[in-house]
Parts: sequence; structure tokens; C-alpha cells
Amino acid sequence: MNKKFGLYGIIGIVILGISLYVYNKMYHTDYGHKVVVCIPVYGQSYALGEEATRLTDFDSLRIKYNGRIVTEKLDYTFGYFDHSSQFKQWIKRILHYDKKAYELSVYSMAEELASKLGEDTIVCIFPGGHGMNTIQQLMKPAEPYNKFIEEIATAYDEAQDRGWEFIVPAVCWMQGESDIVEYPDYDYKEYFHQMYNNLKTDIKNVTHQKNDIRIICYQTSTITKGLRYKPNNYDGTEAKAPTAQMELIRDDSLIWASGPTYSCDFVNESLHIDAVGQQTIGKLAARSALGILRNQERNIGLLPMAYHIEGNDIRIDFNVPCPPLCFDTIQVKKIANYGFNVIRRDGKDIISDVEIDYNSIVIHCAESPKNCKLRYGINGEFLKGGRKHGSRGNLRDSEKYISNWCLLFEFMV
Repeated sequence: MNKKFGLYGIIGIVILGISLYVYNKMYHTDYGHKVVVCIPVYGQSYALGEEATRLTDFDSLRIKYNGRIVTEKLDYTFGYFDHSSQFKQWIKRILHYDKKAYELSVYSMAEELASKLGEDTIVCIFPGGHGMNTIQQLMKPAEPYNKFIEEIATAYDEAQDRGWEFIVPAVCWMQGESDIVEYPDYDYKEYFHQMYNNLKTDIKNVTHQKNDIRIICYQTSTITKGLRYKPNNYDGTEAKAPTAQMELIRDDSLIWASGPTYSCDFVNESLHIDAVGQQTIGKLAARSALGILRNQERNIGLLPMAYHIEGNDIRIDFNVPCPPLCFDTIQVKKIANYGFNVIRRDGKDIISDVEIDYNSIVIHCAESPKNCKLRYGINGEFLKGGRKHGSRGNLRDSEKYISNWCLLFEFMV
């Protein structure tokens, strides 16, 4: 009896949904003029908010911003996203199945945008991707990629039905953990550019927009989750993906920064940032999103621009969004030499002191640093993550609202 009732209930829900769809098509509502700004997030489990207990109240979100924050169906049913069929996802939305209703970075990003953009602007957000996937596994024609493009098309078609303009100025990128812990043998930047070119082409084919899609890129910091990880390991490769992300943000004119994750708390000090961390990354992403919409100078965050050897010293010059630089040992637990290492081939760290010189860092070494590896944030306790025990550094700028923390990096000196 219960099984039969459950089947009839699902059939009834499907019939009701189809009826509402047909009704809306037959009796078209005049929605007025709106511009839909769609900025979704794509990647692996960070993009899907895995383990981040939801803080955002969706009803309050809808009321506070007068219905101007929506999902890919341009409605207000948030939080039922995973890598499954459209029908299964639709059933979860109808039944308010909330097992996958995690906190997403794009929720706080959308709030920031809605509070600063005009009343005629609708902010459309949703996640895409799949957990435990390398960048190679998320590229076209992988199923998560196809589903992501389909959901952008769903939002575009709904906007067209309402007579609204629709643009995708950017996509937020949150992926890289698997490219640390699985030790793939390829160039992360090469695959990233291929992925981006596919995204740009396929999204523009949907929206018919002229402007290129930007990427708002975070930076992964799960260095110690690699099973080969050892502190001060000269031959360690865990820094490849984070360094590639830093270089993409620094050098590619279509890539903007959000921020690194190490300044956040991780759930159980393990793999995923918590809900507050998701909100922080979202607010940083909003900073770039607003800059893109307003045609401002590209935001690349706090990162190294160049370094120079001066005797036994290394001077690193930084891009500092809000000078001066400072060491913060409160938000992020102090680590030796504030997160910097200069590692010899035998694994010895030769740093004797580190100091700030306005927008530069001067690293004093006990001997010549030539042929050493200069690192920032490539450290931490094995298998730990987060601002207390994971891979981290203490360097940030002086932004008062949300600080820009230095991106992780590794250079051969």
C-alpha cells in the first residue's frame, strides 16, 4: 500500500509540474524588463559545498532581495544539486530533499552582488561539477561538463521566455584537490586553458553574447592530503596545481582571483572548508565579479610578481591590493618563517629570518639560495587541513573588510 501510494504520489507530482508548465506557456506573464547576470560555480566537491553545513536561509534570501537571487530555473528552490539526471534532481527539488543542501560560495557572492546592483538585475547562481575529479575528468565531453552547460541553457531559455536579457560574465572555478592528491602526470595550466576555451565557446553558443566569459579562480591548499607528502621534500610535487593556479591568475588577462582556502577552518581539519569558509570565498569572488561587471582593473589578489637574489637574500615583490603587507598569526596559526621555505636538495631549510619591506618580503638565508626551491604555504601536518594545522602561511594585505591572503607558490631559484 505504501509503495503504491508513493508511486501514485510521484506520478501526481509529475502531472502537476507538467500542468503548471503548460499553464505558464499558455498564459504568458508580463515580467517587465530585467537583466539576468548568471555567475555559476564549477569544479569538484568544493564547488558543491560538500560537508559545509548550510547557513543561508533561502526564504530570507528571497525576501530580503525581492526575489532577485535565483537558480538555473530562475526560481527560488535552492540546494538540491548533485551529479544526477535532470529528472532525479527535479524530483528532489519538488520534494525538498535536502541531503545535498550544503552552503555554497555563490550564495554569499549573490548577496554581495544583489546588494550593489540595480533592481532591474537578477542574479542567477547554481553549482556544477563532481567530487573527487581531476581537471581532466571534468573537461568536455565529461557528463558533469555537459550537465553544467545544459543548466546554463535552461536558465537562458527561461529568461528568453520572460523577455529578459541574459549574460554570463564569469564562471567561478573551484577545483584542484584531486590534482594534488592523485599526482596526475600532465600540465595543469594546459588542461585549464583547454577547459576554459571549451567553456567560453559553449556558453557563448548558448547566450550569443559578444563579451568573453571570465574565470574567477580560487586556490586549493590541500597540500598535506597527498600520500607522498613530506615536509621540506625537495622533490615533492604537491605544489604543482596551486602554483599553476597562481600563475594563471597572475598571467592570464581573462582570469580573476577570489582567494586561497588555507585561512579558513576545514571540516574536522581534513579536506573541505566549512560553511563560513564558503561564505568568505564567495565574498572574495563577488569582489572580482563586480569588477568584471564594472570594467575595472583586473583583480589578481595578493601574489608574487618577481623575485631577486641579493647575496644570500631573496627579495620577493608582491602585487598588494591593499598595502601594506602584514603577518597575521591570529586568523592563521603561526608557522615557521610565516610559511616561507627555501629548501636545499638535501631537504634542509636555509632561512634564517623573514621580514616585510612595504610591498616586498626579504628572506635572509644562511647561505646562497641558488638552486634551492622557494616556497610559500607548502607545509603543514600530514593529512591535516585548515588555518591551524594544514598547509598555510601568515602573509596578508591590510584590507579591513575581507583580507587578501597570499596565494601559495613554489619557484626554483
